[in-house]
Amino acid sequence: MVQWNILLIAFLAAFAASSAFRLLIAYMNVRHLRRHGHDVPEVFEGEIDEATLARMTAYTAESALFGSIAYFFDDAVTLLVLLSGFLPLLVGIILSWHLHFVLSGLVFFGILALLSGILDIPFSLYSIFVIEKRYGFSTMTVRLWITDLIKGLLISGILSGILFGAMLALVYYAEHTWWLWAWLFFSAFQILILWLYPVLIAPLFNKFAPIEDEALKEAIIALMAKVGLKTGGVFQIDAGKRSKHTNAYFTGLGKTKRIVLYDTLLKSHTPEEILSVLAHEAGHWKKRHIMKQLILTETVSLAFLYLVYRLVDWPLLYQTFGFAEKLPYVGLLLIAALFGPVAFFLTPIGAMLTRRYEREADDFCHSLVGTTIPMINALKRLAKDNLANLHPHPFYAWFYYSHPPLTERIARLMRMKDSQEP
Repeated sequence: MVQWNILLIAFLAAFAASSAFRLLIAYMNVRHLRRHGHDVPEVFEGEIDEATLARMTAYTAESALFGSIAYFFDDAVTLLVLLSGFLPLLVGIILSWHLHFVLSGLVFFGILALLSGILDIPFSLYSIFVIEKRYGFSTMTVRLWITDLIKGLLISGILSGILFGAMLALVYYAEHTWWLWAWLFFSAFQILILWLYPVLIAPLFNKFAPIEDEALKEAIIALMAKVGLKTGGVFQIDAGKRSKHTNAYFTGLGKTKRIVLYDTLLKSHTPEEILSVLAHEAGHWKKRHIMKQLILTETVSLAFLYLVYRLVDWPLLYQTFGFAEKLPYVGLLLIAALFGPVAFFLTPIGAMLTRRYEREADDFCHSLVGTTIPMINALKRLAKDNLANLHPHPFYAWFYYSHPPLTERIARLMRMKDSQEP
């Protein structure tokens, strides 16, 4: 049974605060939208009719409500698992099998991951086949959903097995230095996945084909050459078989670096708009945003792993949640749970950093293309096509948004355009 002590009280207080705060700002966001959702923002005047604006408002509100329900359910399950005695019972069963420490840990995490995946299935189905279908986005079939689920489980199982297996082995065989070796392994593994993803993992879910529009392809290659970016090719993927949402991205490292365009984007945007979107993405590469984020992530990971190393032998950690003795793989899970609320309240730090990067990438796009008009048109079209929220609550956007709110971003681009007009 759990022990009521200062650690448990502090955890429950932080957990309740993070859950309540998340629900509160979600409510604030939806309330703000319903108050202002009938007003067309100045930068969208003449671009959006009342019917489209109403669908934008309805889609955002329904998605937000469903998201809050899903979060509340996850929080309830997390507390149930931690406080009900389920974990000591599960560990007792696994220990009775007399497995090696590493294998015991893999079974422990595997069972929890499987249960989590099963509980997530109804939410995934409702999101894809009810909400996304209702607003004309989802083109997913049940057969494709099942295929994706199986592939996802296999891939995540293999990758997670490698990561957790290596970490548990290091914990077992390198008692005092495992945190450093684990960090080195995770860093190398992450880079390896970034390199392999475009050519090994992504093709398992989508068909990648060279872009069919030769003129657009040549224009893209010329644009990338202009900034010294070499790619492994320009590809289009059959994203439309799952959703009508649009996107484009850079992926890969070194020789596997490639430009990927959704087929839905190619159908709905002009070549000039597509080039402006890719110029923006090129800005992230040229400004070394990806490298900066990677360095920051690895630095935080190193510090966190060292903290985990210092805490994983703490007897109070195990006693609080009903364990009679320490077991490092259980400790890893408990520490992750304890720091969950802390990580949530640190969300704005990462959001502010990425918003800064987005503005720098917009500036780079402007300098590369010579005008902001195509980017403005692309963002307006993306907003309409994806039913984006044009009226987010300012605090909600500050807390969560990795990009500046669309109206703010477009207004900034319009000021840049106007400043160059004679």
